[in-house]
Amino acid sequence: MRVSRLIVAVAAGGVFASIAGLTAAWAGVPEAQIARLGQDLTPMGAEKAGNADGSIPAWTGGLTSAPDGIGFKGDGYYPDPFASDPVLYTVNKGNAAQHGDLLTPGQKAMMAAYPDYKLNVYQSRRTCALPQAVYDATKENAKTAALGGGGDSLSGILMGIPYPLPFDAYEIAWNHNLRYRGYKMARTFASAAPTRTGSFTPVIVKDEAIFDYASPDNRSFKALENVSVRYIQETLAPARRAGQLLLVHETVDPKLGERRSWQYTTGNATSAPRVQRTSAVNYDNPQIYSDAMSTADSFDVFSGPLDHYNWTVLGKEERLVAYNSYKLSSPTLKYKDIIQPGHINQDLVRYEKHRVWSVEAVLKPTERHVYSRRVAYFDEDGGNMVGGELYDARGGLWRVQEAQIITYYDVPTCFNASDVVYDLVEGRYVVQNLKNEEVGINFNADELRDSMFVPDELRRRITTR
Repeated sequence: MRVSRLIVAVAAGGVFASIAGLTAAWAGVPEAQIARLGQDLTPMGAEKAGNADGSIPAWTGGLTSAPDGIGFKGDGYYPDPFASDPVLYTVNKGNAAQHGDLLTPGQKAMMAAYPDYKLNVYQSRRTCALPQAVYDATKENAKTAALGGGGDSLSGILMGIPYPLPFDAYEIAWNHNLRYRGYKMARTFASAAPTRTGSFTPVIVKDEAIFDYASPDNRSFKALENVSVRYIQETLAPARRAGQLLLVHETVDPKLGERRSWQYTTGNATSAPRVQRTSAVNYDNPQIYSDAMSTADSFDVFSGPLDHYNWTVLGKEERLVAYNSYKLSSPTLKYKDIIQPGHINQDLVRYEKHRVWSVEAVLKPTERHVYSRRVAYFDEDGGNMVGGELYDARGGLWRVQEAQIITYYDVPTCFNASDVVYDLVEGRYVVQNLKNEEVGINFNADELRDSMFVPDELRRRITTR
């Protein structure tokens, strides 16, 4: 039986304690702890209070609608509510030691590798907000959620994050995997893996998703039939890639069934076009469009099963993270404004001080993966993974992850508008989910139907071109 750690929030001073010796057989969360949700804790289980010096403010409900006067049109683009905020200070290689407690090892490594890499730090704003129905579901999940398979699977949950009062690192990671991102969503985005000199050809992708786990029509976890999200991805450009299709059914419990995926490839001189089952979007297979600089389970910063690693909590910390980075997502920018040699344009990224869970995942001796160790940082307000470090087989720091979080205030929901993986060995990076030159994200994609997320849909799209 897996040994678990109950992480208890202590109201005085925001101190956190760990109580060892508890097990996965723990019979739910005490009612007294659940009652704190929406009181001294936010509905998501974060500390509602700010920090001691006020540099992290109290959470007062987040950003639940578009502020007046910013020109929001409801077209899938999100104007910056804080465009007039000044830079408070800039952290760079020259003063990194002065701010060392707020920097992650990955940020320090980037400053060591690139003398011009910097973090422009702004006023911290706790904008993350979700619908009341998600808050209500999250509170119910606190009463009924149950881990299985040594932390690799779970049950008794629906719509909200599973664990607003987490026992351990597995539950924190599950909160990220099952965080609310709307119900039906469609978007077009660009990925790019520039050369060391900064030249790039963007790969343009249209994707569509039904987040079954968040469906307002579901009344039980069992009704999901082990599927949390269904996802279709179609490559639009460049011409040599156009027409490639991918369908994924993400599962909750790998013991009941692995992630199911199908792929259509356009064929080449030695193979004909076809739709087939594929395992290429699992674990450490190279992520599509990453030029082999990222793995499949780093899509959406982290996704997929937890079962290859042993997960532990390192602590809760104050860190500088890319937050409310609306400027980076502006449709007034071109991709060439963002993509530069070595790293993206850091003048476009907004950093704020936030509290994050620091979690370590160490590869199990019985498993295989290109990363022997991962360290991940999860924002307390939304459950999002906001950054991380990826280590090679010898234990050396290999890659650095960063997610740029915004609040989609008309939904409302908050998650990464874009994300990047820096390869310190190659001196290159891959940036994903840029939408500056594409159509805006659509959270009301009611045209998406269940019948579209089956292999026959890939064949239908092929024949109707």
